[in-house]
Amino acid sequence: MDRSNVIYLITKNYEKDEYGILRKTETQKKVFCNVRSVSQSEFFQGGQHGLHPEFKMTMFRHDYSGEETVLYKGRRYAVYRTYETSTDELELYVQKEIGT
Repeated sequence: MDRSNVIYLITKNYEKDEYGILRKTETQKKVFCNVRSVSQSEFFQGGQHGLHPEFKMTMFRHDYSGEETVLYKGRRYAVYRTYETSTDELELYVQKEIGT
């Protein structure tokens, strides 16, 4: 499988500062994957449930650790579902992140 696209899986962390206020920090992990548009049926079924599916990203399963946000070509996307296709591969289904 072609894995020539680069995405960044974003992990959100929350830490208290010196005043006890929670501050959000993010770390990015670079991952190589295959990016394709979602199927027509995925798009329409997602729309019926209030989602706006955009891409299916196929990667090595071990690269994913439950991140909920993906950065791809400068845009942020929210992961709305995952699917394990084999023991080594995982598909992430993403939509544009709200507020971006």
